Amino acid sequence: MKLHELKPAKGATHKKKRLGRGEASGKGGTSTKGNKGGQSRAGYSSKFAHEGGQMPIQRRLPKRGFKNNDRIEYKVFNLGQIDQLVEKYGLKEFSLETLYINNLIGQTDSVKVLGNGELKSKLSFKVNAVSAKAKSAIEANGSTLEIVK
Repeated sequence: MKLHELKPAKGATHKKKRLGRGEASGKGGTSTKGNKGGQSRAGYSSKFAHEGGQMPIQRRLPKRGFKNNDRIEYKVFNLGQIDQLVEKYGLKEFSLETLYINNLIGQTDSVKVLGNGELKSKLSFKVNAVSAKAKSAIEANGSTLEIVK
């Protein structure tokens, strides 16, 4: 076998249709593009969301609501949940790194601790935000708290 003898398997390749090469080809005249109009012309590309003259959906539907671009989305943990997580995963500290390692948050997530429930275990907290009730409960428990930006 030589490099110049290689060729595709039989039936693997097809001949290209030669459009617009006379009436005898069966694909002459309009070259299977129909009659006239933008799509039969060279350089045609349809516009995004074009619906052929029908009012596009983004114009048919009304505008609703408001999206605050400055909103910070937090992954929320209550004090009651934290005790369960400490038992389940054996956490020594409640930080972004340990939560990410245990697949509880994503790499770019922010964490906020809320005060619902009771905190029994003594931990060191390194989180992005904490509620006033949770802060007082953490300090009363003797745990350390550090707010990370």
